[in-house]
Amino acid sequence: MDHETIVKTVNSIFIERFELDESELTPEKTIMGDLQLDSLDLVDMIVGLQQKFGIMLRDNPEVRSVRTLGDVYALFEKLAKEHPEIEANIR
Repeated sequence: MDHETIVKTVNSIFIERFELDESELTPEKTIMGDLQLDSLDLVDMIVGLQQKFGIMLRDNPEVRSVRTLGDVYALFEKLAKEHPEIEANIR
């Protein structure tokens, strides 16, 4: 799965679930600061990412270190390499 597909897929979660404009979604944006998501939104984000990519994130310690959209993109690039079946799960 290429970087562009990951960015588009991750961004779709933020657009659909949080009604953010695509122009706001750049790698350096902090999730809780710049995008103004709260702790409940973070849970919703995780659920959305799990559903979209078809992979459980709850037991992944790297999820706790995600602070920016760029961190989310990097995490899913790593996960896609470790779990090639993710690409087939994107819906």
